[in-house]
Amino acid sequence: MRVRRFLAAMGLATVVACGAAVPAARGAIDVPVEKTTLANGLTVLVHEDRDLPVVSLYIFFRTGSRNERPGITGISHLFEHMMFNGGEHTVGKFDEIIEGNGGSTNGYTTRDFTVYLESFPPPALERVLWLEADRMRALAITEKNLEQERGIVKEERRLRTDDDPEGTMYEQIYLAAYEASTYRWGPIGFMADIGAITLDDAKSYFRTYYAPNNATVVLAGAVTAREGFALVDKYFGGIPAQAPPRAVVNVEPPQNGPKTVEYHKVAELPSVAIAYKAVSARHPDRPALDVLQTILGHGQSSRLHRAIVREKELASGVDVSFNWGIDPELFWFSGQVRPGKSAKALARAIEAEVVKLREHPPDERELRKAKNLLQADYVRGLSSVSGKANQLGFYEVVFGDHREMFKETERVEAVTAADVQRVARTYLVPSERTTIELVPERPTAGTPPPRPAGASTGPSEPGVTR
Repeated sequence: MRVRRFLAAMGLATVVACGAAVPAARGAIDVPVEKTTLANGLTVLVHEDRDLPVVSLYIFFRTGSRNERPGITGISHLFEHMMFNGGEHTVGKFDEIIEGNGGSTNGYTTRDFTVYLESFPPPALERVLWLEADRMRALAITEKNLEQERGIVKEERRLRTDDDPEGTMYEQIYLAAYEASTYRWGPIGFMADIGAITLDDAKSYFRTYYAPNNATVVLAGAVTAREGFALVDKYFGGIPAQAPPRAVVNVEPPQNGPKTVEYHKVAELPSVAIAYKAVSARHPDRPALDVLQTILGHGQSSRLHRAIVREKELASGVDVSFNWGIDPELFWFSGQVRPGKSAKALARAIEAEVVKLREHPPDERELRKAKNLLQADYVRGLSSVSGKANQLGFYEVVFGDHREMFKETERVEAVTAADVQRVARTYLVPSERTTIELVPERPTAGTPPPRPAGASTGPSEPGVTR
């Protein structure tokens, strides 16, 4: 599973006709949730839903690549792998026990947090909580575990970043755009850092960031709040709290001018990525930027697809990405150039569409369609207990309060055409623009040919999974 932001977290397709608003999204949305905090600081959310005999458990740890430093980049994602080797009572048997109880398990890492999740039949609830508490209390951090998972993570980095033109562009645009923010690097980390992480680094990181006072447990499905709170306290209540992690300071200096970087790499075709510094998830301009992103890049009827892919035939696809983060994120475009076309022509065409929105607000039909798409994605993301658990944890960690998720459709509905034009004029400006051009190089004799990027040129997503 990957996470770009909550609307896309469920991986749902979006097909919504324009014209009328989504009825379900217009009314107040409320998911009944009860919340408590244990004496050791562990936050617990429970949403009871008896539609199906299933329970979903999500544990959000407030640690992702934004919490790392040079020298140990990638350690949050490395831990995601190490955690599945189990705690002191379950070494090497974590997956086996979950599956033996009829459940499934996974995890993912983003810049802001790391998540471990299971879905299982209700009778397995106590067993699964015991398993999770076992690895929170005493994860098996050994040289053997570290070296085994280090090798797997290195191979994942080669596959998804070093040997993948899309992954390379994703990494390079963040490195070029940010100077001070720890958002510069992604969850996969740098190869040299992955190789240099020591056993002491791992033990120290686990002690600080995998403590109960740095975590949120979410239970959704066939479980009452009373039962959920009691069982979580039974298995997690005895795990001691730790000193809080140091605060992350992610303040970028002013850019004061456009930046253009050429990146040379063995590849079949040129690619372009263009980024502008935007805002955090909680910023009041974020919903208008969501609408702007949807107008420009959502689906084959979007402005960029119609103008650049169909009419000008400059690229095989153009993606627009704007992730929700605790700190200000990038609003960025990426596309792979078609044979016979140039990267500079593609960059100019993308900028021309941005200029149109800076000069003229979208019409009402286009605005309504974008709102419908966003609201429909939101509603569909709440269609399963797993989806609701994920959203509740996301809002609790990123927004500081899970109840913020119930205001989302109203935030989108309140966006006006003038708001869209205003945020385009405020954030998508040349002085804050960073452009990366991937210049294809020929492979040296004896090296394998570059991997084709495929028809889709969407960026790699910030969340990585095992």
